Order: sequence, then structure tokens, then C-alpha cells
Amino acid sequence: MSQSTASTLTEIELAEIVRANESGRRPVVFVHGLWLLSSSWDRWRAVFEDAGFTTIAPGWPDDPASIEEARANPDAFASKMVQEVTDHYLGAIAELNLKPAVVGHSFGGLIAQKAAGEGASFATVAIDPAPFQGVLAVPFSSLRSSAPVVGHPSSLKRGVTLSFEEFRYGWANALDEDEARALYDEFHVAAAGNPIFQVVTANLNPFAETKVDTRNRDRGPLLLIGGDADHTVPVKPTEQAYKIQSRNPAVTELVVLPDRGHSLTIDHGWAEVAQTALDFIIRNGALSTDPT
Repeated sequence: MSQSTASTLTEIELAEIVRANESGRRPVVFVHGLWLLSSSWDRWRAVFEDAGFTTIAPGWPDDPASIEEARANPDAFASKMVQEVTDHYLGAIAELNLKPAVVGHSFGGLIAQKAAGEGASFATVAIDPAPFQGVLAVPFSSLRSSAPVVGHPSSLKRGVTLSFEEFRYGWANALDEDEARALYDEFHVAAAGNPIFQVVTANLNPFAETKVDTRNRDRGPLLLIGGDADHTVPVKPTEQAYKIQSRNPAVTELVVLPDRGHSLTIDHGWAEVAQTALDFIIRNGALSTDPT
């Protein structure tokens, strides 16, 4: 591994890459978004490995190793930027022997599309993805969901923890209160505020880090998944992303799941979403171990 890559990846992440390479299987790289850790993908990873893939789930740079550590030090998440995080994942991908499929949720969905635009992904699934530059729809619920960050400029320099009420509106609005509380207690951690400011200002900034190369012919197949009850990333921005991505000659598909909110990767219906992603990746030939 290159010295530059090794300097940004943790020992656990490096070990996962070694394990993936030694398996000889096609890797799937999971990319989490704000307010979660990479452990939120554990159940997904088991499903994909049972189907014949190997998996890695790097964190964002400096992510704490556990939920407990994250809650004890919320400012560990502060000051992260979209391109910094993207480069971290691209560094991990560069060390894999086989081009991986990439699956991302929320800001992870944006990062997954950026990786695809770099030609780094065999196939890509972006779930409730944060909008890239050029997606213009900003529904009211998105503005309300982002208010805990954009309403406080200090969020640029500190980790932002959602109250349960904020989490219930932005993430768990399609769930009953008991499940919402259980997810909040099990998964929720602080998040960086910068990426949200970067999305909000992207269409006014020609140098925005949320830019995605949607026309790269090496992008590979792409599936966008939206939850039609999502308050944080409503269906409209995902539909606009699909329309833009459809100009690429590669396969581009959109699936909208009814009655699903932003918690769709971790709530009681996660297995349906995982199977939708897995079916797409398999259907587009990812179980082959051809190096390309």
C-alpha cells in the first residue's frame, strides 16, 4: 500500500482491505453518511458476503471506533469536508485488487456517485443521496431537516448532535415512536456540519466539492434508491439526480420505495433495501472477478 493511503486509513480499515484482497472475491465498499458510523452497515455486509462478495466499510477520516467513543467526543466529527472524505474512500478503493461495487447512503450516496464519476466503481448504489451540484430541488422538509446545522454557523467547527425530536422528523418520521427511539439510541452519533453547508451553497459555487462527473463513460451501472416518505432527502432531488445521471450511456435506474424515510438502511425494512441493492449489483455482472 502507498504511504499516503496508509497514513489516512486506520489499522482496522487496512486489515479489511487485506482480507478483501486475499478472498479473491469482488469487493463491495459501503459508505455511511452523516449521523452514523460504519458499523451501521454490519447487517448489510453479512447479506452481501453470504451472496458471494467480500466487503469493506471504511469510516470517515477520524471517525471514532465505537458509538460510545463517538458520543463521548462529538467534536471528533467536526470540520470534515466532502472531498476530504471522498479522497479517503478513493484511497481505500485504490488498494483493492478488483474494482469494487460501491453502496452509499445519504452523504455516502453522494460520495459513492463521486467515486463512480472517477471511474472507480464497477457498479454503484446511492440510497437517499445528498444532492450533487446541479440538483436544484430543495423541498421544505429538507430545509427543516438541515436547520439544526445551517441555523447555527458554529456547526462549521463542531460536531452536531440531533435531539430525538430532530431525529424523529428528519430520519424516523415513517416509524412509530418506539422504533424511532430504539434507532436513535443504537445508531445516532454527532456529525460534521460542513458537508451540509457545502450542499446548500453548491449551486452558487463553481468550485463546489459536491460536483459529480455524471458523463464519464467509465462510470458503470448506477442505481438510485429513494424513500418516498424521506424528509431529509425527499424523492424530488433523487428524481432530478436520476434525470441528470441518465444522460450517461451506462445503465441508470431509479427505485422509489413507498412509505420509507431516511432511516431505511437501518430500520425494520433494511433487508428489502439491501436486497434491492444486491439484486442490481448482481444483475450487472459484479459477481464476476474479472479485474475490470
